[in-house]
Amino acid sequence: MIRLDPATASSSAPPSVPAWALAAGGGPSDADAAFQAGAALCTLDTLARGQPAWAGAWRQRLALNCATASMRLAGRSEDAAALRDAWHLRPAGADPGPAGTIFGAWRQLALQPPAATPDRLGNILEQLGLHSDVEALAALCEHIDELARSGRPAPFAAAAIAARVVAMRPDAELLAWWLADLVLAQSLRWPRTLPLLMVQAFGPAFRTEGAGGKRIRPGEKSFERAVCLALVEGATEACRLASELSRRAEKLLAVAPKLRAKGASDVIFLLLNEDAVSGSLTTKNLSRFAARRLFDRLQQLDAVRELSGRQTFRIFGL
Repeated sequence: MIRLDPATASSSAPPSVPAWALAAGGGPSDADAAFQAGAALCTLDTLARGQPAWAGAWRQRLALNCATASMRLAGRSEDAAALRDAWHLRPAGADPGPAGTIFGAWRQLALQPPAATPDRLGNILEQLGLHSDVEALAALCEHIDELARSGRPAPFAAAAIAARVVAMRPDAELLAWWLADLVLAQSLRWPRTLPLLMVQAFGPAFRTEGAGGKRIRPGEKSFERAVCLALVEGATEACRLASELSRRAEKLLAVAPKLRAKGASDVIFLLLNEDAVSGSLTTKNLSRFAARRLFDRLQQLDAVRELSGRQTFRIFGL
């Protein structure tokens, strides 16, 4: 039988961005946009600093959303299902392919503290299919440190680093969005980065006014205002996702004591910390066949969802 720490199993409902802070129609002013972004980030701050049992799954689902959005910028067609397959169905240590490697960069962003070093950025550039020299990476890290010391409001610091990257390398917009989230988290002193802005890059916040509005790219006119509006939407979606995963995690933890499989606790841990888990998972305590039986049991108890829609090579998550 699985025994859970009651303090870990219990959770309060995640906060939501208040209605008055949501961007109103008619195009808010720069000051309004900054105020709304501050209110939205204040709400999200509670979640970013908290350690609920499902926090890992939440961060990784945000990473998946950003990776999916980044496919368009990378000129690729993979959707969320294809990215999950590339990452979770590969043999241990195997290359996940170009799209899966980009997904890995977003996963890493959500896993590690918001710190930038030349080595880390060099690795991320390779994952994003880009390359740069050591001097350029060192200069970029120095600029990030300067932003941190400047005390600039977090949304504007995020906008500044994105603009700096695109000015240096117009082909590196993927890195610009990746670093914008890192600098945002660094400015707010969050323990981990929340992948937020890439999802909004092709949304209404980054469109000029009028029918068929042009996309506002980093560094262009009104980009700072657009970042503020995008953070309102991003924080709202992140809080909504947290609420959804909180309910599902509560159900999973409630049925956990009913599970008799020897390796069930390993699966529960992974489901709470990953966006998805392969249905044919093996661990030192769980064979592939035992894992299949366990996931079938969890499905019967309505404690997990099957995410692929297939009868074989199934993938499960909250």
